Amino acid sequence: MNKNKYRKNQFLGITAIAIFAFSLLGWGPAGAPRPADASATLSGVVKFQGVAPKPKAIDMSSDPNCAKAHPAPATTEEIVVGTDNGLANVIVYVSDGLGDRTFQPPDQPAVLEQKGCQYRPHVVGLQAKQKLNVVNDDETTHNIHPSPNNNREWNMTQPHGVPLEQTFAREEIAIPVKCNIHPWMKGYIAVFKHPYFIVSNTKGSFDLKDLPPGSYTITAWHEKLGTLTQKITVGAGENKTLDFTFKQ
Repeated sequence: MNKNKYRKNQFLGITAIAIFAFSLLGWGPAGAPRPADASATLSGVVKFQGVAPKPKAIDMSSDPNCAKAHPAPATTEEIVVGTDNGLANVIVYVSDGLGDRTFQPPDQPAVLEQKGCQYRPHVVGLQAKQKLNVVNDDETTHNIHPSPNNNREWNMTQPHGVPLEQTFAREEIAIPVKCNIHPWMKGYIAVFKHPYFIVSNTKGSFDLKDLPPGSYTITAWHEKLGTLTQKITVGAGENKTLDFTFKQ
C-alpha cells in the first residue's frame, strides 16, 4: 500500500470514530444537534400539596392609572395554584448533564411586559446574551430594577411606549426584579446558558423539548417554595414524564 492510500484510509478511520463518538453523545458531526426525531421530550406537572394560601389584594390607589386597569382588585402572585392543585410560575430546567456543550442565544428576544402595573409574565426565562425587550403598556411611568448576584445591576426609568432592551451575560436563577415607583411590582428573570428550560403554566404543566439523549438532573425552582431535583435518563426519540410536588 502506498503512503497516500495509507493516509487516506487512516483519515477515514479517524473520521468514522469521531462520528460514532458524536452519535453516542446525541450529537451529529461537528457538534451539530441531531435531527428532531432523535431528540427526547420531557413532560410533567408541578403540583402544590396542601391548602393553597389565598392571594392578597394589592392596593394600587397611589397611582390611579394602575388602579383603573383593574375593575376587581389585582392580587399577589407569589404562590399561584390553579386547576387540580397545579402550581404556576415554576422554572423547570436542566441543571446537570449537558457537559461542556455550548449554545448560541436565539435571535428572537424574550419579552417582559408591564401591564396593569404588574409584570407579565411574573417569571420570565431567557438565555445568557439573549435580548430582553421590556415593554411598558401602562399609561404611567415605570422603573425596572433587577438585583442580580452574578450579572450587572441596572435600574432604568421607562415612560409609556418607550422601548427598552437589555441582556444578561451569565447564568443566574433567578434574578429578582422590582419597580421603584410601584413597590408591589415584583417578578423574576431566570438566565440560562442553554435552551432547556420552561416556566410552568397555570395548570402546572411543562414540556422540555428537543433534549439530546442522555442522563440529566432536572431542577424545579419556585420563588417561595424553594427547589426540587430529580434525575432521569432519556433515549433518542423518547417521551418521558416527570412530576414535581411542592409543600409549604
